[in-house]
Amino acid sequence: MRLKLKFILLAVIPLVGSLALIAAAVSHQERDLAARERALVEAATMASKEAELRHYVALAQSTVQPLYASGRNDDATKQEAIRLLAALDYGSDGYFFLYDFSGKNLMHPRQPELVGRNLWELRDPSGSPVIQRLIAKARDGGGFVPYLWNKPSMQQVAPKLGYVVALPRWNWMLGTGLYLDDVQATMAQLDRQVTGNIATTMWWIAGIAVLGIALIGGCGLALNVSESRIADAKLRLLARQVVQSQETERAHLSRELHDSTSQTLVSIKLLLESAIAQLGVAAPPALAKALDRLKTALGEVRNISHRLRPAELDVLGLPAALDHLGQEFGAHSRMQLSVRVRGAAAHLPDEINTVLFRITQEALTNIEKHAQAGRVAMRLAYGARGLRLRVIDDGRGFDVDAVQHHPQRGIGLRNMRERLASIGGSFAVHSRPGRTQVVADVPAAALRRFAQAPSVAP
Repeated sequence: MRLKLKFILLAVIPLVGSLALIAAAVSHQERDLAARERALVEAATMASKEAELRHYVALAQSTVQPLYASGRNDDATKQEAIRLLAALDYGSDGYFFLYDFSGKNLMHPRQPELVGRNLWELRDPSGSPVIQRLIAKARDGGGFVPYLWNKPSMQQVAPKLGYVVALPRWNWMLGTGLYLDDVQATMAQLDRQVTGNIATTMWWIAGIAVLGIALIGGCGLALNVSESRIADAKLRLLARQVVQSQETERAHLSRELHDSTSQTLVSIKLLLESAIAQLGVAAPPALAKALDRLKTALGEVRNISHRLRPAELDVLGLPAALDHLGQEFGAHSRMQLSVRVRGAAAHLPDEINTVLFRITQEALTNIEKHAQAGRVAMRLAYGARGLRLRVIDDGRGFDVDAVQHHPQRGIGLRNMRERLASIGGSFAVHSRPGRTQVVADVPAAALRRFAQAPSVAP
């Protein structure tokens, strides 16, 4: 695993772990707070319900108190009390009920079918003996009893909180109740809100985690891109230095051949010519043959010296060097070759001169070996956007993609592309039967950059 990836993972893993722990802690705290808040709301609601029930029962007691306090126990007095209690109702589901201590229903305004029935054994859907519990609570001095009972407005069973008191002289249990389904609905809504808030908080934390990871990844990508650019720049600089080193060695070798080896051969040639002149007809034929071979060797040395580093390139510039190269190529290849320069020829940095000259050399070598062409054209164009060099032939053409991707072919094309890339230029090849074009472009920015930088080329 690369070091940069390790650094990114070391940043991402603690971030994700920290946010996960924060999410767990926040979720726990929110649920705990919600539970306490729910308990408080439920307790406050139930306290309000209980106070309301006490008020209602106190109202009912005050209604029948004159009759009960009269001391009469006759049926007429009791029926009058039942009539007064039956008239007391509140809301669609608020009413008072009345039982004797044996479990017989004496009054039920919402369910008159129960009146006169003994409900001592009645149980609610949970199995609880409702009437027994209510009567027992009333005999114990009164109080609250939770149970399940049919809700008149909905015609279905709902939780209810009842409050009962006793009228012991008449053996009555008086009570009323409030249904708690609205409380349960409020609590369920509160639970849903809590769940939604927790989910929203988790989404926020997840979003922050994703954003943090994206920022770390973006920074890592930017770092990689920056380092890649720096590495590419270093590679291009290294390639330039290698090319410059090669050109320096070629120039040095060219000078050595021209100034030392060539001069030595010229001296030997003069000596041989002097010896042959002095001997006259007596000169052996081998001496004349040696002189001819020496002249041939001298010409080859001069050609090698020129190919290593043509003097025209350093003295007269790129157009003159290309023209001389074209003349040499036309002479030994017997192809028609034309050189044309368009635009105002400007002085170019030595590195750019060298790269374009070597690319032209490589292109002409490929044409001579593979193209089977009859005509070749070299075009050099100077413009405001930069410099363009084209080498065009009318040969048989080739499959550019196949050659470029072949592991053992296209070395020359790759060398040309790498040479241009080292100076910030671009390289392209277009080929079809009858026309192949090698194009080298050097933008104006690269020309300015090399013109400002000190050149190390010879």
